Amino acid sequence: MAKYQELVDQLKRQIQSGIWNPGDKLPSLRKQSEYTGVSLMTVLHAYQLLESQGWVVSQARSGYRVAPRVKTKHVQPPHAAVSSIENVDINEFIFEVLQASKNPQLVNFGFAYPSPDLYPHHHVTRAFSSAARNMPISNTFNNLPPGNEQLRQLIAKRYAARGVEISPDEIVITAGALEALNLSLQACASAGDWIVVESPTFYGALQSLQRLGLKVLSVRTDPVTGIDIDSLESALQTHPVKACWLMSNHQNPLGFTLTDEKKQRIVEILNRYNVALIEDDVYSELYAGSEPMTSMKMYDHTGNTMLCSSFSKSLIAGLRIGWVVAGKRALDIQKLQLMSTFATSAPIQMTLVHYLTSRNYELHLKQLRKKLAERKNKVTERLREQLPQAVNIISQKGGYFIWLELPKQLDATDIYHAVLKENVSIAPGKMFGLNDQYNHCIRLNASFELDHQRMRALDILASSIVMQINGAQTQ
Repeated sequence: MAKYQELVDQLKRQIQSGIWNPGDKLPSLRKQSEYTGVSLMTVLHAYQLLESQGWVVSQARSGYRVAPRVKTKHVQPPHAAVSSIENVDINEFIFEVLQASKNPQLVNFGFAYPSPDLYPHHHVTRAFSSAARNMPISNTFNNLPPGNEQLRQLIAKRYAARGVEISPDEIVITAGALEALNLSLQACASAGDWIVVESPTFYGALQSLQRLGLKVLSVRTDPVTGIDIDSLESALQTHPVKACWLMSNHQNPLGFTLTDEKKQRIVEILNRYNVALIEDDVYSELYAGSEPMTSMKMYDHTGNTMLCSSFSKSLIAGLRIGWVVAGKRALDIQKLQLMSTFATSAPIQMTLVHYLTSRNYELHLKQLRKKLAERKNKVTERLREQLPQAVNIISQKGGYFIWLELPKQLDATDIYHAVLKENVSIAPGKMFGLNDQYNHCIRLNASFELDHQRMRALDILASSIVMQINGAQTQ
């Protein structure tokens, strides 16, 4: 297909999906040429063809605009392709939900981490004891940013086994993945800058953006295929975006994994617009089957991608050890860490070194993946037995989250409050967006053994959902 025709088809899709609305001004010939990497004549040919077909109109000294009466496939899309929010305000509701989940009597399907019974507590405790006994005083300084050298080498070797060539010098050890992500944001953006996130997205990302005073472009994301590429490119064309925070594997809360082709295309687009990529990849070890996940970092050869991960989801949450493969920003992130948390716990870093060199981590991961898949299948089957067809149950391979889409007239926050009275907790969809478009959704953690207590709790949740649906139908 000719390049001008590819651009024509792309712009048609964007107009049809509501990214460009009637009357919107398209990027100038020069800008579109820069964005797409094609010549000015190719862009002009594409614009002229769109004009001849009635999709756009040209105006003297004003460029091209979307035609006022262009026909679209979707008169009313499910939600805006790109939503811009200048003042993020999400923390209060998230704080309320997380505080309520502290109750030890709860059956907590809103929990963010895998079930604690999946962790190798005994082996990690022994590793900690050994590290504490044998750690010299000088190790406190040896573990300052960028972190323990042996631990960084071990992490680099694990990436190499997955086809990602990373130097230990690129890696900065952090106090969990969230610190890695926050430091990455601070390294490439300042208060008032625009950041792209998925819609819906991990609530920790929204809290970080609020705390740092950043503006948000929330880009439409499909539960199965992931972020909409055309919508992403539109956001980059219309706003001075500094960074894009994305999950490529087992995304929280939807659970999808991007195809390798889409991962590569996203990296190419972001590099073309000189936008930093912050890749949140904390779930990549939790894949189903025998094929490990690839990261978007492996497609970036510019150093513009910051790959963040941790051991919190695959080993033990309480260790709070994460890292960022920071690329060209490694030194900047080290300086930022020294000014904030100063350093990551030296004994915990040494514990990880001891565990990874003396225990069979791969065997643990293999058993963990098997148990997660079995438990998720059981929860999914139970939900399908209990819930009506009006509820869309999205349960994808890998990870441990299930996403429920209820009829849109329902508010999952009401269900959250109802089941909380029965000592059952969920993560309502309001936690994962910046407007009301996910109020009818629920994220569930399916990593727990479905024993009698949790079976009963799941039935309580299903009954509450059915009651809400029936009540809405009688109104």
